[in-house]
Amino acid sequence: MDIPLIISVDDHVVEKPTLWQERLPAPLASAGPRVVRQKGLMTRLGPGRYQFAETPDARGARWCDVWHYEDLRIAMVRGLAAIGPLAGRPGREPVTYDEMAPGAYRQKERLIDMDANHVEASLCFPTFPRFCGQTFEDREDRELALLCVRAYNDWMIDEWCSGDGRGRLVPLTLIPLWDATLAAAEVRRCAAMGAHAIAFSECPPYLGLPSIHSGAWDPLWLACEETDTTVNMHIGSSSRMPSTSTDAPIMVGAALQAQNSANSLVDWLASGVLVRHPGLRIIFSEGQIGWMPYYLERLDSVWERSASYDRAMRARLPDRPSSYVRGRVFGCIFDDAFGLRNRDAIGMDQIMFETDYPHTDSTFPHSRAVAERLVRVAELDQAETSALLRGNAIRCYQLQRYGIVA
Repeated sequence: MDIPLIISVDDHVVEKPTLWQERLPAPLASAGPRVVRQKGLMTRLGPGRYQFAETPDARGARWCDVWHYEDLRIAMVRGLAAIGPLAGRPGREPVTYDEMAPGAYRQKERLIDMDANHVEASLCFPTFPRFCGQTFEDREDRELALLCVRAYNDWMIDEWCSGDGRGRLVPLTLIPLWDATLAAAEVRRCAAMGAHAIAFSECPPYLGLPSIHSGAWDPLWLACEETDTTVNMHIGSSSRMPSTSTDAPIMVGAALQAQNSANSLVDWLASGVLVRHPGLRIIFSEGQIGWMPYYLERLDSVWERSASYDRAMRARLPDRPSSYVRGRVFGCIFDDAFGLRNRDAIGMDQIMFETDYPHTDSTFPHSRAVAERLVRVAELDQAETSALLRGNAIRCYQLQRYGIVA
């Protein structure tokens, strides 16, 4: 079996410390996000919630690079760059940029790591802004926040994905989540500069925003259709992760994290958005796919008996919910052999591969071996293998516009 070069549709970039100082208007540079090196410890605030405390004289205190923005403090921790020199260390351990693998935040080294990992191209989610820009959504100064979003997008397009990164690093931009009209304008602005993928929340109401069902986002979806821009929803982009109890071990949440994507898929397919916007494509990043066949079957079952549930359902969804998946809804995997074995219930063309570089779940530097195992266990043929590892991504993201071909 030939294992083609991988196109990873879910990786991450740690923003360089000077990004906003370099790209915000000079009078606002000091008010924008900036990195301060401090010494201290991570303290527990509650279930799954930790905060860095500057306690230089405390036993075990470590140097840490901390992002400062208004009253927000976000510490760099090992889990954000859990490869290379930080592999195997506690995920919440404070770290500095000097301790990270340079590929986490430098383009040149990232391309070297991609070559070593059998990866041709990569789409990267943000770190300090969080998975869909929640950091900027909940700030008090919205004018500054909008400038910060635009500065990030300019850096993503003009620096991270340009030069030697052109055709290797695929731009993924942010939107001002607090205003659908502003978001639509930013989609069009970025598309004019060559970026055709945005990050969005898997469950906007968890962020205090309108739901998918509300119709409030239609200006954004229209802009995405007009510019051929995909909508990417990473697990955790609702600022919540599933668990069962406050004392549940970390592995419980890690095993249940696909619930976020399942909730989001059901929302989207029940909302009628894909009916009103037939050119829209949505992607569930790091959600795996093994759960999809059941929810598609269940949604179709409810639709068949719509008179017993909601008489308006057929007007909103003229056809079975599952009929809107083909060519429109994509799942992403890095270790879901069960889902691949049930690919026919999802659609082989709807499944893409990811390496999650440089996070804890990353398959770096063994992504080729991981892909070989998945292909073997799921008994994929050569055409299916090529579709999984690159062909589906090329089609979904229209990567030929960046010179990436099958």
